[in-house]
Amino acid sequence: MNRLAQTALLFLLGATLLHAGTTDLYLRYVKEGLRPLVLLAGAVLIVTAAATLWYDRRTAPTHDHHREPRISWLLTLPVLALILVAPPALGSYSAAHTGTALTKPFGFPALPSGDAPLHLAVADYAGRAIYDDGRALRDRELKITGFVTLDREGAPYLVRMGLNCCAADAQPVKIALTGNVPPVLRPDTWLEITGTYTPRRTKDPVNDGPIPYLEVTTARPVPTPHDPYDETWNT
Repeated sequence: MNRLAQTALLFLLGATLLHAGTTDLYLRYVKEGLRPLVLLAGAVLIVTAAATLWYDRRTAPTHDHHREPRISWLLTLPVLALILVAPPALGSYSAAHTGTALTKPFGFPALPSGDAPLHLAVADYAGRAIYDDGRALRDRELKITGFVTLDREGAPYLVRMGLNCCAADAQPVKIALTGNVPPVLRPDTWLEITGTYTPRRTKDPVNDGPIPYLEVTTARPVPTPHDPYDETWNT
């Protein structure tokens, strides 16, 4: 790989990062708040490629070109992966084989009052149900969205995967379902569950972590959200 090819590769990788950062593609790799860093990395690579090309043209008469090691072509692999392969978000298989990562939050912000249904994230409901004994959830209609996973016994859970940084460290938070649960549930189906708090709890069969139940009133399929990872993971 000569210097011109290296420069072209840097430009292509930078352009790919800019494309990922200006679309939802980057959400398959990193959390939503890292979009500015993805865009910055793409811009830096493009500027570096342009500067390298400018430098090589200035020094072309006296520059000694040499053959680069063939292993340098491996640099094309991440570019091709970004361009050709957009991996799906982690789903039911990962959730079924990973224990719930529910941790005690620092506090619980006040919830809106009134009779309107409360829209909660999976991690928010699970944290309040386990560590606050559902005090703010009692006698309220709740709406929670997540995807379905089943344990080895076929018990259904509503799940969202949370990110600390990127997809490599994604971990699930789970809610067990009871009540008017649909008789047939397919793993990875996204559902909006309407239901109510119940003090019933269970333990994750993978790591014995606490899992609260939700009393299901209705369940309806919904499209996969543009950001499939839990937006309240670190709040």
